Amino acid sequence: MVRKKRIEPLEVHKAVENLEIKEGEIVALVGGGGKSTLLKALGEIHGKGTILTTTTKMGSDQTGEATLLVSPSEKELVRALGGTPPVLIWDRVEGEKAFGVDPSLPKSWLPEATRIIVEADGARRHPAKAPAPYEPVLPLGATTVIAVIGADAIDRVIEDQCHRPLRVAAVVNCSPYERLTPQRAAALLLDPNGSKKGLENGMRYVIAITKVSTKNQNIVERLVEELQSFDPEVEISLVLSHNKG
Repeated sequence: MVRKKRIEPLEVHKAVENLEIKEGEIVALVGGGGKSTLLKALGEIHGKGTILTTTTKMGSDQTGEATLLVSPSEKELVRALGGTPPVLIWDRVEGEKAFGVDPSLPKSWLPEATRIIVEADGARRHPAKAPAPYEPVLPLGATTVIAVIGADAIDRVIEDQCHRPLRVAAVVNCSPYERLTPQRAAALLLDPNGSKKGLENGMRYVIAITKVSTKNQNIVERLVEELQSFDPEVEISLVLSHNKG
């Protein structure tokens, strides 16, 4: 038996740099906790020419250092893309909520944009989830799907830690009052009714395990082993918690 190369957890900017998102790509972020952090980091790494957006909802305070545009004209978009920061686009803002764009729209921003990063799912700040029938809202032309799960969901009670716990339990075939063991978490991440929902042939699929720390690294490594036993070719990225403890 060939031993798998150990995957090292990385600081978020190094982790997203290692994803090697190419020019012309449309990237969709789905799943649980950490999507907005990855969205922001991808914008910061790739900078000028990068568009950040959502097809669902975001907090209207989540602009970061990006140039914000709300339902921009083509002229406004081209002008903003000429600047150094990434461009964040929303359809509209109502109070504390920013509403996302139609999933057909991001593709129309190419080739003016070099890369487009789309938060295509919501989890209401839970570290793991299973999608509803209308989720995720993948943008047309998506080339890479990054499925996110927070390490703080692993081996914790599904009802306590997961968004749509009944759907999670149905996908992994257990009660919502049982734990999301590493084996069950791997099943959720690789199931077509779980994190792979909507994935089409030709799309690159990456699993990002966020909030990795010294306290949970052993259980994260067990999840990685389970994922590799299900699919030896699966692409996995480990992202360190801001608090390394």
